[in-house]
Amino acid sequence: MITDKRKVALVGTGLVGMSYAYAVLNQNICDEMLLIDIDKKRAAGEAMDLNHGLAFSGSHMKISAGEYSDCTDADIAVICAGVAQKPGESRIDLLQRNTAVFKSIVEPIVASGFKGIFLIATNPVDIMAHVTLKLSGFDPGRVIGTGTTLDTARLRYLIGDYFAVDPRNVHAYVMGEHGDSEFVPWSQAMIATKPVLSIIGESGGKYSSGKLEEISTEVRTAAEKIIEAKRATYYGIGMALARITRAIFGDENSVLTVSTMLDGQYGQTDVYAGAPTIVNRNGAQGIISLSLTREELLKFQNSCELLREVYSSIDFSK
Repeated sequence: MITDKRKVALVGTGLVGMSYAYAVLNQNICDEMLLIDIDKKRAAGEAMDLNHGLAFSGSHMKISAGEYSDCTDADIAVICAGVAQKPGESRIDLLQRNTAVFKSIVEPIVASGFKGIFLIATNPVDIMAHVTLKLSGFDPGRVIGTGTTLDTARLRYLIGDYFAVDPRNVHAYVMGEHGDSEFVPWSQAMIATKPVLSIIGESGGKYSSGKLEEISTEVRTAAEKIIEAKRATYYGIGMALARITRAIFGDENSVLTVSTMLDGQYGQTDVYAGAPTIVNRNGAQGIISLSLTREELLKFQNSCELLREVYSSIDFSK
């Protein structure tokens, strides 16, 4: 439900959630932000802290802590809540526990009369976006995961650094799972309108294709390095969430690699995965079908098969 009053309901006031809230406040992306957390005292404290900074921002946001019942008139429900993996716990067991958490979040939001867009950041984000679709019964276009938006930003930064160009003039994507099976379709990577592979071929040895694989690996392992250094990642994903939110409220028709339901694109169905997608005020409104090579299509297929297998392991009756 899009209204003139741009309202976001944020579930989860941990490091990711509050990095997002801080970015939204400083970029003046919405008019009202509702903070919801199982720790109600923390949510109230975070709202107070943000409100005290309003005088230094260009925003007139209304920021408050609240309940799921307050989501009725929200335009976007952003979910950053979830449980951490326990020592020795399998990925499947973690998914099962996170599914239970999402039941306690999604169902009361829907019961409030919420008619907006779900935006999911909780990992594994592709699976949790699919879980949200199942629990909400919403149209797939109204349930979006952050997908590989942050990975794509990392990729463009690294390409820009290597070729000494502004990352904003780099057009390249990370596709598939937000995780180990993600990949870069280098056949589609461009600087301005010039293919990166052509630039390398014409560089007389100044640039090498071997560096591209190094960049792919660095993008894929970036989160691990950040977690090793500072225990968690949150600024980057918070800003990625803010970018998606801005695309929705601005009705931008921006192409972002969010995680959305594939319906035949690239030969894939019934799976959430990161792919270049048009995002506007109605959510995910069309996937761009890139001309991938046979090898790239196989990588995307393998990533999607992995995601489908993991999703199918979840028992929704628990």
